Amino acid sequence: MTEQTFTAPLETLRKRVQEATQRLLGETIGITDDDWNRPSLLPGWSRANVAAHLASNADALAELIDQARAGRPAALYSDEELRAEGIERGSSMSGLELQICLDTSAGRLERAMDAVEDWAAPVELLGRQLTLAQVPMARLAEIVVHHLDLDCGFDVGRLDPASARWLLQWASFRYAEDPGVPALRLESTSGLTAELGADGVRRTVSGGDAALWAWLMGRIGGGEIEGADDLAPVLRS
Repeated sequence: MTEQTFTAPLETLRKRVQEATQRLLGETIGITDDDWNRPSLLPGWSRANVAAHLASNADALAELIDQARAGRPAALYSDEELRAEGIERGSSMSGLELQICLDTSAGRLERAMDAVEDWAAPVELLGRQLTLAQVPMARLAEIVVHHLDLDCGFDVGRLDPASARWLLQWASFRYAEDPGVPALRLESTSGLTAELGADGVRRTVSGGDAALWAWLMGRIGGGEIEGADDLAPVLRS
């Protein structure tokens, strides 16, 4: 049995993925080889590690689609050790090689999505039984959060309202029952509400969609979030 998250116009969502990809590629082209090897905002990860992970994610999602289309649903990362090795290989790649890797992997994923005829086909994603219709949202979330981690000038203030709302909905779905998240009630200025985290008395936190999402993902502090006070969600990817 598949579990549904939220619905969004598929073609619009795919367009946002394409736009986010082009924005990423347009900004990473200026990163020098030396700067690729400098720390990202993810502890222990260089920018090159982040880029390699993004490319690996696109390849893994493309393979997930191909398997689902062939009637062989598989998990997103069937081998965590190989995934880790792929991320580490980024450290030995030049800036040009990383850029090409980001571009070609994104292209492979785009072609895989173009070939989908049944978006209701089941897949295992985030440890849950979902459908192919959730893949574009999973990719958008991955691109945006790791674009922030690259620390190359992008910030959540540049997100369009629709993408910001979808990202917050997606994160709310992912962490709705996560015991590592404190008991929260999110109240967005756009009207979105959600309950997340452990059982117990829920603290209400409020703010704009983009700020709430970035705070929940551990990318910004609580200064822009009403009610956050001393809460500091862990860094998530």
